[in-house]
Amino acid sequence: MPPLATDAIVLHAFPYSETSRILRLATRDAGVQSVLARGARRGKGRFSAALDLFAQGTAQLYLKEGRDLQTLAGFDVTAARSALGADLSRFTAASATAELMLRFGTANEAPDTLFDTLAAALDRIAAAPSERADEAGLAGAWHLVAELGFAPAMHSCALCHAAVSDAESLPFSSVAGGVLCASCAARQAGARVLPAAARACVAAWSTGALAGALAPLEVRAHQRLLREFLQEHLLDGRPLRAFTVWEHGGWSAA
Repeated sequence: MPPLATDAIVLHAFPYSETSRILRLATRDAGVQSVLARGARRGKGRFSAALDLFAQGTAQLYLKEGRDLQTLAGFDVTAARSALGADLSRFTAASATAELMLRFGTANEAPDTLFDTLAAALDRIAAAPSERADEAGLAGAWHLVAELGFAPAMHSCALCHAAVSDAESLPFSSVAGGVLCASCAARQAGARVLPAAARACVAAWSTGALAGALAPLEVRAHQRLLREFLQEHLLDGRPLRAFTVWEHGGWSAA
């Protein structure tokens, strides 16, 4: 059977034996796949330096049903995204975004849509100035969350679905999944007030659009909001390690 040729992005890589590597790839046609790249650790091999983190290209995969580890036959790079590794802010933002894909993109029924969302997010982070990398990461993360089917309710009450004003500060409940009207907020514990400007940012990010520039403390607040939302709707008890590093890096910068 010939290999499947599909667009792919390297999400994670680690050594396997003295000559090979195991990679986690986000692919357009087969979702997230674990693959064995034989000979990838040799100085001169068919993969060479092609399999750097966040690199994108055309992968040739031998897929066998029921196997957890597939075989990578080739990888032709089309976008290396070297800018992500040249700056700590970009690298941590990209790592947190890639981790969301790794953890939650495996069983998605529309891998091509998720792939395009991830690729656009990484490109945006790579192109961002260092001081704006966190905002690009927040935009990419919320867009992935939305494409996974968990977009927060921002224009209507998450519980009763009544329309709410976009110009008001409103309670936001991660448990409920979005903003709340005054009546529902009185019955929902743990909601926090979200300013109208912050609501507009999350709403824009969830559609793939960018919002305005944020101050460092605003970035920190948005990272915390995203983490709390993920804990309620997507996490299974395991920590998001790359996200934690990204969030702590934001605290240090602030």
